[in-house]
Amino acid sequence: MLAILSVLFLYLCSPVCGVFQKLYCTISDSCDCDFKPNIKDLEWDLYKNVYGQHLAQDIVSEEVARFLQNKSPERPLVLSFHGSSGTGKTLVSSMLGNHLYGSAMSSPYVHQFVPTLHFPLPDRVQEYREELKSWVQGNLTECARSVFLFDEMEKMPPGLIDVLEPFLGPSHVVFRTNYRKAIYVFISTSGEEVIHRKALEIRQAGRDREEITAEDFQEAIARTVYNSTASGFFQSSILRQKLITRFVPFLPLSRRHVERCVRSQLCQRGSCGRGDVVEAVAGDMTYAPVQGHYFSTTGCKAVPAKINLFL
Repeated sequence: MLAILSVLFLYLCSPVCGVFQKLYCTISDSCDCDFKPNIKDLEWDLYKNVYGQHLAQDIVSEEVARFLQNKSPERPLVLSFHGSSGTGKTLVSSMLGNHLYGSAMSSPYVHQFVPTLHFPLPDRVQEYREELKSWVQGNLTECARSVFLFDEMEKMPPGLIDVLEPFLGPSHVVFRTNYRKAIYVFISTSGEEVIHRKALEIRQAGRDREEITAEDFQEAIARTVYNSTASGFFQSSILRQKLITRFVPFLPLSRRHVERCVRSQLCQRGSCGRGDVVEAVAGDMTYAPVQGHYFSTTGCKAVPAKINLFL
């Protein structure tokens, strides 16, 4: 019965198709049924709940919308997030899963990798390469719209991630798998020095941070992570082949951004009116550099714990 419904779902081209699709999806959790992208909600979430990151907001919303509008993309969407801890990288990656699949981040088609958990032993890199290649290939066979999230890329053993190169390029046939509709997101603190330097220059010049453009960082981040031994992309063929669609810089957060984080967290706890807590938490954060105290050294990462202290 399921096979019959599958055929009807794939081949009927009439208004009746919608009926069969709904019927099919009531008994199936297939990729096609779970894939429910909502770009407007993604954009709203980005601009409402991500603070101080106009570059990330613009790049992610634009690139995802452009990618999904193309019914037959030439290559996957590959985004590389860079910035210091607590600036919103993991939050934005979660938003992608939440607004692409009906079952959000719990979808079986959203895959997350953490080096210290999945690839902890440097002397087993070749084994990890084979496992990762097999895992990605198998999941792309199951679902062409798979999303792969690689966190803490600065802890990824060098050379391991290059096994993905055949999946990221423009070739039309790789392992007999349709792989060009997938999305890959790499998350890393590598390159944060380049981002901080530019943000500090703008701040000390008395200019607005919104004047910073994505083009200020693309080549600088690529060069930095390629040459850094503290990077999963060290001497990577993926970078040599220019297979990253966009590098996404996450800027360091100032006190006003931290205060917005605190207010948001307080509202989630039903304490929106606690301006005293906002002031206390923001004032208790550590800011750098010593002269100026412009940026929070931990972004908003420490906000929940500090709210517990002052609430």
